[in-house]
Amino acid sequence: MKAKPGPLSGCTIAVTAHRRAEDLIASFERRGAKVLHAPTLQIVPAPDDQALIEATRRVIANPPHDVVVTTAVGFRGWVEAADTAGLAADLLGTLEQSRLLARGPKARGAIRAAGLVEHWSARSETTAEVVEWLRDQGVVGRKIVVQLHGLSDPGLQDALRQAGASVRGLEVYRWGPAPDPLVVERAIGQIIGGAVDAVVHTSAPAAQALLDAAALHGQYDALVAVLRTGRVLNACVGPVTAGPFVALGLDPLVPDRYRLGALIRSVTERLTDDNARSIETTFGQLVIRGGAAVLDGVVLPLGPGPRAVLSALVDAGGDVVSRPELLAVLPGAEDVHAVEVTVNRLRTAVGRPELVRTVVRRGYRLAVEPAAADTTDPLAEVPR
Repeated sequence: MKAKPGPLSGCTIAVTAHRRAEDLIASFERRGAKVLHAPTLQIVPAPDDQALIEATRRVIANPPHDVVVTTAVGFRGWVEAADTAGLAADLLGTLEQSRLLARGPKARGAIRAAGLVEHWSARSETTAEVVEWLRDQGVVGRKIVVQLHGLSDPGLQDALRQAGASVRGLEVYRWGPAPDPLVVERAIGQIIGGAVDAVVHTSAPAAQALLDAAALHGQYDALVAVLRTGRVLNACVGPVTAGPFVALGLDPLVPDRYRLGALIRSVTERLTDDNARSIETTFGQLVIRGGAAVLDGVVLPLGPGPRAVLSALVDAGGDVVSRPELLAVLPGAEDVHAVEVTVNRLRTAVGRPELVRTVVRRGYRLAVEPAAADTTDPLAEVPR
């Protein structure tokens, strides 16, 4: 009995995240997708752990009125570092007496997981909203600690200082370069080449780093052009993450709820409903994906050449595509003999040679349902 394919069978999804990437990858793979993990940045601990411990001692000795918690991973890392140094109880006791302001739900969850209660949480999940709220409340003479995230904006701290507050930044982690820049470079090439169905981002720094990497390798314009067409789905967990793309006039997919689960559902729904090119053939439904085809529920991995030929045949909807036309879409080919070789490779990969029919002196077409094909001259057509 044939196994039921997942909703993302045949899809290739590029993930630019470093932190929590395992959960994201596992979720897409359970749905049948092939995942290309290309983290464009990585989270690294604060350069000097001792500096974090000393900063923690100063917080305990000179308790702040307000503590801005910007990220869940940063707040957890701070408490863990304090625990390692034997300072966790003193730190939590100090924070309990302060107003804890969360940048968003994830930061709020980390606060509550530590046994504390936030005073207020930003709806927009931005540090700018926290700063605005503090300034509206009045900060003259108040001592404020800001837990910094990877690419914090120092201008926001300056705004609080200009409003009369005493501000201390506390760095728990920072963003470092991509773990493997070559993987990122190859992923960009595959996105541009159409071998990827979707690119998924979970942080603005990682999204910007993808654009920066493309610029470094002379592929910026090509990458932006592909994302602009919508042929490759560009998905972001929230509007902050989408910021680098929106600034370019792009319109990435952003779920209604800014959570990984909602992002996964939105990507799955969009790829299933909108981005798949398909046609009914005499051998079942044929769906074209970034790095594969799916015929009657069976995933068929295809190389760039066979995929390009099959894609052109699907776009033709059952009509004949000439050899010169196929030569034009075949990467690196120089003559029509390459088309014939690639068609044979395609037939072998599909396992149904009769799917691609030869039309004598004209070219090739798919064996589609009669209503979708032009059968004016059936005698001129042969299966191979």
